[in-house]
Amino acid sequence: MSTSSIANVTVSTQANVYFDGKCVSHNITYADGTKKSVGVVLPATLTFNTGAPEIMECVGGGCEYKLTGSDAWLKSGPGEKFSIPGNSSFQIRVAEAYHYICHFG
Repeated sequence: MSTSSIANVTVSTQANVYFDGKCVSHNITYADGTKKSVGVVLPATLTFNTGAPEIMECVGGGCEYKLTGSDAWLKSGPGEKFSIPGNSSFQIRVAEAYHYICHFG
């Protein structure tokens, strides 16, 4: 089951806009200081770089992703997650809007 809402957080009203608007997210902060982002990737094939490790949680739509060092495209749909190591990158292919929560750290 995918996350449909997140309670008791502070939301940054300034959007993070990447790849000419093909990815838009907002930063959220929990009361304990934990930071995440929620957003959407529109149809495209994009490459993201990571600083810290990330977990991408699909909350709507779907995508295919390929981690650095792999030749395999894997699918992720609602309720599914995939992990990306820190100081790495991944490619993402989206045919329809992919709604996500990015868990950092």
